[in-house]
Amino acid sequence: MSRLVVVANRVPDPRERGATAGGLAVALKDALARRDAMWFGWSGATAQETGATPNEVQAGRTCYATLDLGEADYRHYYRGFSNDALWPVLHYRLGIARFAREDWIGYRRVNAAFAAALAPMLRPDDTIWVHDFHLFLLAGELRALGCRQRIGFFLHVPFPPRQVFLGLPNADAVLHAMAAPDVIGVQTEDDAENLRGALIGTGEPEAATRVGAFPIGMDAAGFASLAARRFRTREVAQLRESLAGRALAIGVDRLDYTKGLPQRIAGFGKLLQRFPRHRGKVTFLQVAAISRGDVATYRALRRELDEAVGRINGQYAEPDWGPIRYITRAVARPTLAGYMRLARIGLVTPLRDGMNLVAKEFVAAQDPEDPGVLVLSRFAGAAVELDGALLVNPLDPDDIAEALDAALTMPAEERLARWRGMDTAVRAGSAAIWARRFLAALEDAPLPDAGTAGGDGAAPPIGITPPRPALRAAQPRAHRARRAS
Repeated sequence: MSRLVVVANRVPDPRERGATAGGLAVALKDALARRDAMWFGWSGATAQETGATPNEVQAGRTCYATLDLGEADYRHYYRGFSNDALWPVLHYRLGIARFAREDWIGYRRVNAAFAAALAPMLRPDDTIWVHDFHLFLLAGELRALGCRQRIGFFLHVPFPPRQVFLGLPNADAVLHAMAAPDVIGVQTEDDAENLRGALIGTGEPEAATRVGAFPIGMDAAGFASLAARRFRTREVAQLRESLAGRALAIGVDRLDYTKGLPQRIAGFGKLLQRFPRHRGKVTFLQVAAISRGDVATYRALRRELDEAVGRINGQYAEPDWGPIRYITRAVARPTLAGYMRLARIGLVTPLRDGMNLVAKEFVAAQDPEDPGVLVLSRFAGAAVELDGALLVNPLDPDDIAEALDAALTMPAEERLARWRGMDTAVRAGSAAIWARRFLAALEDAPLPDAGTAGGDGAAPPIGITPPRPALRAAQPRAHRARRAS
């Protein structure tokens, strides 16, 4: 079996295990355990200049190779083009995107620097798997350096319709670069159709045939076991006692403008306004860990949420009951698992999300004898699989309020029937299965020829590869496996 080379913006700390590990590390745990591997990317540290020689740490069968980012590259590549431009555009939020030419230059520079540092470390038979929007240009840069290994790319966030994506300056250059990988994965078929349309529209029709939907999953059995264990801990007992018999609704998110938090808070307020029978009988716990707190947009969002929570609590609270409990610090994943098992409602209402594993975690955490109800945004990728959820328009607080009312009054038999179907879906689509499906498609792909890799001595333009056979066989196999599961 060839070595697996995972490339992502951030490399996890090899000392992190289990509940402390990041989402991608958890998702790739099975794939990394099966073979020799290297994980390459940013260390998370900054320096005067971006490093040229990776720092390597071996942990078991995996080598962790990291580069520090220069201060200017951190500003332009990471905070600038990745977070101020790509992140909002990919989430359909053109109105708040910020564009600067120097950010695009920095983004190209870091992608080229990553490729230049990685290429000498590659073995001829390596399988390379690049992750997410920070590294849209990397596969093209590797091809320009003569790398002929199979390269796969997976986008964890949504991909918008072509006309939205074209609002990004240099969108065509990004799309041409995205034509370099041998397999291009996204979360849902809607995302796949959007990306295919964008590639075709920018003159890359053959690359469009290499796009497939590979919905990411999670370890449902492991999370269910964790939730059952944590349910018996003192932390959960304290929360349960503080509720004094009231129902618990829970939301768990990063504090980010894509998560629909102001509308969600407003929706809970509408529940109390329009359905007064629930006053004093339900408490909403929103965990919204602060992220990117140094960015003005996120500081403004926090102020908006602080004011909204205060306004609703001020209007409806009683001496022995506060409607909303709001936490902006991180809560450990095992503790959240126990809280989810306790909750009667999981409230997951992003304005747009690639998948949203919190929705799947809520389903996995439930007591099989007495499950809660998932209220889910129809614009989350998870909505495709979790058809037992109450789907809402996350922009409509009244729609959220009506779903909350339905969830709080839903008979036990209906709750159980809805949950069973979702639990089956979540268990059938684990993270390990996701990784195996993607890697099977990638390893079935034909190797790029010498022309693709610049073997004639002339490096092709960034991301532009000569036509080669489309992966028509690999993608249907992955789709059949998903349906069969």
